Amino acid sequence: MKTGIPGMDEILHGGIPRRNVVLLSGGPGTGKSIFGQQFLYYGLKNNEPGLLVALEEHPKQILENMAKFGWDVREYQREGMFEIVDAFTGGIGEYAKRERYVVKNPEDVYELVDILRTAIKDIKAQRVVIDSVSTLYLTKPSVARSIVMQLKRLLSGLGCTSILVSQVSATERGFGGPGVEHAADGIVRLDLDEFEGELKRSIIVWKMRGTSHSMRRHPFDITDHGIVVYADKTLRLRRGILIEE
Repeated sequence: MKTGIPGMDEILHGGIPRRNVVLLSGGPGTGKSIFGQQFLYYGLKNNEPGLLVALEEHPKQILENMAKFGWDVREYQREGMFEIVDAFTGGIGEYAKRERYVVKNPEDVYELVDILRTAIKDIKAQRVVIDSVSTLYLTKPSVARSIVMQLKRLLSGLGCTSILVSQVSATERGFGGPGVEHAADGIVRLDLDEFEGELKRSIIVWKMRGTSHSMRRHPFDITDHGIVVYADKTLRLRRGILIEE
């Protein structure tokens, strides 16, 4: 399944194998949410229904942010091809009263799974993004792998190709929870590092079951139209200094 992100499918040697659950890990400001939204919008343009699970941001704000990149999904919502599962508001507020899928207790993984299953079946979703999955186990890291496995069984079982956004701190080089890297089919890491006094964005695919992929770290930019990955360029550390080649 093509991500639709310029340069990304080249480093994935074609795209993400269908039914894969991919952990998209990175610190603040690295572009994780944009990546997931761009993946969904490309699917919608190619007649692949998509679902976004909002755990850290108000659904209305998400729609406004997507529109800024030119990704207006209102038409797809009217056609029943796109939906947001609101696991952020807890059903509080006038906006939540008009929503179709609301998780009243975002900390209840079983409730989330039930509503997610219903939403996927209703719109026949092929692409799913959960932003962010680490919210579900932030205060209880010991269950991180178990939660990811529950979601994986549901998403893969229903034929979805999915991205689970995983938050890490700016200085952390992990993937956002003990054992989650083993539960996921793929891991894509986004980073933001200082390079000659300037912050530089980079992406690397740590693993992806079902396909070969680039083993190099590639620079990328966030433009007015979304993320662009430079598949023909690489970044590497040399004597502790980040070098672009």
